[in-house]
Amino acid sequence: MASTEANVEVQQPVKKSFKKSMYRGVELHDLLEMKLHNVVKLLRSRQRRRFSRGMQKKYDTLLKKLKKAKADAQQGERPKGVKTHLRNAIVLPEMVGSIVEVYRGNEFVPVEVKTEMIGHYLGEFSITYKPVTHGKLGVGATRSSKFTSTT
Repeated sequence: MASTEANVEVQQPVKKSFKKSMYRGVELHDLLEMKLHNVVKLLRSRQRRRFSRGMQKKYDTLLKKLKKAKADAQQGERPKGVKTHLRNAIVLPEMVGSIVEVYRGNEFVPVEVKTEMIGHYLGEFSITYKPVTHGKLGVGATRSSKFTSTT
């Protein structure tokens, strides 16, 4: 009996590796170390054109506020949300992990920026309309419901 127990291998539990955050084949930590003009080369043409025409001060201000909110957050906690009306701001690698509250016309919608969002506009994650939810039909809405009793 001891010989059969010796043949059984003790298997170590398999460690699950975290999914690597990548954008266009480049890992997130490499993107964070890259200079902005190298990151821009990875973006799609519309976003590259936007950066080639120059960035306005309000976008730099948004980035500074996001960095400050990240720095002020405790280790392991989510950073405080930064409110903005800049729906046309392009998500950059520095924004990943931040919470941006994007204005949608009547309220601010909190958006937690993830790696998959790099290169998209902030407005894409905060829809400006309320999606239609179709409910049940009312009495008299169809021909057959005219003849049913309402009592």
